[in-house]
Amino acid sequence: MKVLVLGGDGYLGWPAALHLSEHGHEVAVLDNGARRGYDDELGVTSLVPIRGLDERVAAWEEVSGTRLPVYHGDLLDAEFTRDTLAEFRPDAVVHFAEQRSAPYSMLDRAHATYTQHNNVVGTLNLLYAIAETDPGTHLVKLGTLGEYGTPNIDIEEGWLTVEHNGRTDRVLFPKRPGSFYHLSKVHDSHNIEFTCRAWGLRATDLNQGVVYGHHTDQTARDPRLATRFDYDAVFGTVLNRFTIQAVLGEPLTVYGSGGQTRGVIDIRDTVECVRLAVENPAERGEFRVFNQLTESFSVGELAKLVADTHPGGTEVAHLDNPRVEADRHHYRVASTGLPALGLRPHLLADTLITSLFDLVERHADRVDRSALLPGVQWRLPGR
Repeated sequence: MKVLVLGGDGYLGWPAALHLSEHGHEVAVLDNGARRGYDDELGVTSLVPIRGLDERVAAWEEVSGTRLPVYHGDLLDAEFTRDTLAEFRPDAVVHFAEQRSAPYSMLDRAHATYTQHNNVVGTLNLLYAIAETDPGTHLVKLGTLGEYGTPNIDIEEGWLTVEHNGRTDRVLFPKRPGSFYHLSKVHDSHNIEFTCRAWGLRATDLNQGVVYGHHTDQTARDPRLATRFDYDAVFGTVLNRFTIQAVLGEPLTVYGSGGQTRGVIDIRDTVECVRLAVENPAERGEFRVFNQLTESFSVGELAKLVADTHPGGTEVAHLDNPRVEADRHHYRVASTGLPALGLRPHLLADTLITSLFDLVERHADRVDRSALLPGVQWRLPGR
């Protein structure tokens, strides 16, 4: 199949492109360089050095013997987006090209409006481009489990059957997102569902949990193929932060009591989920939702796992939670679609967390300790 990966220079977009290429698909990547720009803005960088996109692509072509065409541009440019699809003629478009950080979206008004404009308008331009060039193109969109929030009922896979006053209907599962970033994803989901219903497009929404891990089979083949390892309080993930704090001998910083529970997934499973969705497309007119997680852990459980695993031992420190979220809550998520397509997950207990410790130790001189502490407040000043 011909697959266009949007945001193909990012933490997940890059390894997903390589994974699809390795499995025989004709892959091209599109990126506007925004993710690297956020590093410049915030004064932080990936713990693991990453090469420029053109150098990465050249390395992949050298290692695999497979071409990986690059389109440099922005989904906010509707004409560029349409022309790219018309030229490449993809069977599937994998959409990672969005601002993906909840804390970034909560920095201030400018970052909130940027996040929603970038994500929602960019996706709308993409939907129009698909409709105008080939409505049969399958859109595989990275969503987030954060769209659902933490309701006091089990989270179904995208849809919910409701009985009310003796009548029954199937509706999108109610959304209660926890940031302006997560809200942008909710808007995306509704816009995509509408175009599937109104225009006959086909789409798969991958509502993904928190991703952990750094290597895939493809990125491990050459240091030039490495993907990002973000640890800062704006773009970093909690397991990355805990791992670095353990290696540096600092307390693991848990927000609140640590009872907040989230779904998680290994990066190797993320790229495999994308492949399975691409190779098993939704039907025309179908808005298909897969909840993309393999396990659920509380933040406190993750901290204990890292503390117990690190040979030097470490302490856990509880900080005031800068976010507005339930400290303890019900969390049970249905996830049947991807296992039915053949997903065989890696579990955190089987993952060598010690390899993450080794990775951090090799690059410990690149850590900015000040970037580990939370600096973004969800509440308005003075509240």
